[in-house]
Amino acid sequence: MHSVPLNVFPDHASHGPPATEAAVHLPISRQALHLAVGDRLRRMITEGVLPPGAHLNERALCEQLGVSRTPLREALKALAVERLIELLPNRGARVVTLSAGDIADAFELLSGLEALAGELACERITQAEIDEIQALHATMSVCHAHGDLPGYFECNRRIHERINAAARNPSLMQMYQAVNRRLQALRFRSNLHAGKWERAIAEHDAMLDALHRRDGVTLGRLLRAHLMAKCDVVLAHVRAAA
Repeated sequence: MHSVPLNVFPDHASHGPPATEAAVHLPISRQALHLAVGDRLRRMITEGVLPPGAHLNERALCEQLGVSRTPLREALKALAVERLIELLPNRGARVVTLSAGDIADAFELLSGLEALAGELACERITQAEIDEIQALHATMSVCHAHGDLPGYFECNRRIHERINAAARNPSLMQMYQAVNRRLQALRFRSNLHAGKWERAIAEHDAMLDALHRRDGVTLGRLLRAHLMAKCDVVLAHVRAAA
C-alpha cells in the first residue's frame, strides 16, 4: 500500500511516542463488519498509519484487515460521507488533506460547539456521569505518565464525548461528531510535542474542576480556549511545513 509521509509534525519522533501498530493488524470479527472496518480505518487515519494524502490500496487493506472488498467499500463510502477520504473516479480513494483555512474554520466551529455543550452539561449532568468522567480523567493521566499517546487520546475522546452527551441535545451532539471526525488526526498529533501534551493535561484538570462545581460559564470558556490552543499548534506546524 502506497502512503504519503506525514511531514506536518516533523518533531514527533523526538517528542512523543509513535502511533500504535498492533491494533491495526488484528483481524476484524464478522459482526457488523463494515462498521468495524470503518472504525478501524478512522483509527488508522487518526494515528497517522494512513496519513493525509495517502492512497488507499483496496487489496492491501483487505489483506491487512482480513475482510473482503464488499465491507471495505461500504466503509470507504461512509468515510467519504464524513469527508475523511476522497473517492477518486477510476483511481480508488485517498485520505483527505485539509488546508490551513479548512483547519481554522473547523476548529472555530468545534470550539463553539464544545463551549455550548459544556455550559449545558453543567446544568444537566448527573453525579454518576461526573464520576465516570473523573475515572476517565484518572486513566488518561496514567496513560500520559506512561507515554501512551493512543491510550491517552482514547480517554480524551471519550471525556469530550461524555461532556457533549451530558448536554442532552442530540442536534448539538450530531454536529459535534461530524466536525470532530475531520479533526481527530490533527488533535491526536497536537499532543506529540511533550510541552503541548503537558499543557493539555493541565487544561483538563481545570475543566474537570469546573464540571465538579457545575460552573458552565467557566467550563465553556475553558473548552473554547482548549480547542483554539490546539488549533494554534496545528496551524503552526502546517505553516512551517508549507
